[in-house]
Amino acid sequence: MKYLLQTFLILWFSLIGFAQELILIDWLKTVPEIEVVDTINSDNFSEVYEVFITLPIDHNNPEGPKFKEQIFLSHVDKDKPVVIELDGYAVTNRPTELSKILKCNQIMVEHRCFGESVPAPFDWKYLTIEQAAKDHHRIIELFKQYYTGKWISTGISKGGSCVIFHKYFYPNDVDVAVPYVGPLNYSIDDQRVYEWIKSVSTPECREKVYNFQKLCFEKRDDLYPMFLKNAENKKLTYDIVGYDKAFEYSVLEFSFAYWQWSDGDCSKIPDESSTLEEIWDELASYGGVTYFDDSSINGIYPFFYQCYTEFGYYAYDIQPFKEFIKYADGQTPFFIPKDSKPIYDSRLLEKINDWASNEGEKFIYIYGGNDPWTSTGVCLTGKTNSIKMVLPNGSHGSRIRGFSKKDKELIYSKLEGWLEVKIER
Repeated sequence: MKYLLQTFLILWFSLIGFAQELILIDWLKTVPEIEVVDTINSDNFSEVYEVFITLPIDHNNPEGPKFKEQIFLSHVDKDKPVVIELDGYAVTNRPTELSKILKCNQIMVEHRCFGESVPAPFDWKYLTIEQAAKDHHRIIELFKQYYTGKWISTGISKGGSCVIFHKYFYPNDVDVAVPYVGPLNYSIDDQRVYEWIKSVSTPECREKVYNFQKLCFEKRDDLYPMFLKNAENKKLTYDIVGYDKAFEYSVLEFSFAYWQWSDGDCSKIPDESSTLEEIWDELASYGGVTYFDDSSINGIYPFFYQCYTEFGYYAYDIQPFKEFIKYADGQTPFFIPKDSKPIYDSRLLEKINDWASNEGEKFIYIYGGNDPWTSTGVCLTGKTNSIKMVLPNGSHGSRIRGFSKKDKELIYSKLEGWLEVKIER
């Protein structure tokens, strides 16, 4: 037994040494699970590859059917840190904020069941938080055979949540985690979102948002034909939700989407003195005009399935608009894929939230001060060394670059201490 262990250790360290001697592209070709499908030119990295990683559809049955998960690998130096972005959806290649700050390697990971990473045969039951976390663990495990530096996981929105999920299951995979605007919801109708919208910003701005929604309902007879004309011009269809209902939900969505994406300057919101075109443009910008379109729903059905099984979601408060509503009830069962039968269970999210609040170490949580998803974000208790940074008046697009010099200095100092690097200011 002792001899076998010694032999294994010798082979393992020999493989690591072999990996470190090879240039990246040659090493990639030696790993059976890795398939390089394209080489991409880049101004930011010395080498960029589109890669597919072969993974089990069910990690509890590793010898069973496999699928290929798409990643983009961007290389600088094998001894520098690696930023791995765990995307919550389909992925496109781009430099991440952290790889720019750290001037290091990065890996962009597509989420299973999205984009090019759809298993066949497809089965909804394998689209779970834990299966995705195991995908991410295996990818990190593979590339640690080549890269020798520290590891940083990051992700935005649902990807930010995936960062928290992955570290919950594999706390030692990465040295630092930086999730951006990642929610942890407790139900498919999380009441914290309602309360947030009732208290965000100033009373005057909240009133302007409400009055705009009310104005849209009052001008339904004028705006609905514009809604239909827009659908015709942009080839949008609303057969899943229903055209009349989709218009109402577009108006209901406005309050959530406005705080999620706007700059918070409510003085620009149209009112009774505005033209119909100005009112329509505002609704089209922040309402759900494209969100409830058939192609949009079809494109992220896996996201909605996850919302109705583990992730949770939000609904709409129709009470303030009761006199205007004809079709909407505030709930969103039309988002559920027809060939699935999701059963929602909040227990895992509650466990993860408790762990993140009380035990999760070396996190830098980034949230936006106006973003409704901040309402279901992690609340730290002071029991860990993690920090939570909330950008004042920030949206769902809040990033490190938007913080004050003082706040950025805090973030940089944490990164420097945990990663043992020096960041250029």
